Amino acid sequence: MEVQFRTKKLQKHYENHKEAEKAYGMPVARRYIGRINIIKQTRDLSELLQLPGLRCHELKGDRKGQYAINLTGFYRLIFTVTGKRLEIVCIEEVSKHYED
Repeated sequence: MEVQFRTKKLQKHYENHKEAEKAYGMPVARRYIGRINIIKQTRDLSELLQLPGLRCHELKGDRKGQYAINLTGFYRLIFTVTGKRLEIVCIEEVSKHYED
């Protein structure tokens, strides 16, 4: 799938590991880059939903139509899929899912 970033900052974090590490810490940065590489290698959303370990799932409520993939304990990668062929994945944000 083709990946399109919602912000230049998210794209910069993907392209530059040091920037991602500064922003999120080493474990989250490593997973962020790795998960995007996995997304790029999948053919469509159904394949992504079936990959073990990612815990990819559709969100509910005000985030209906968006999906999440776990990065580490509290952090997840949120994205939307557009297009009939599910070719474009837009990385929405890296968010802290739960409060401490």
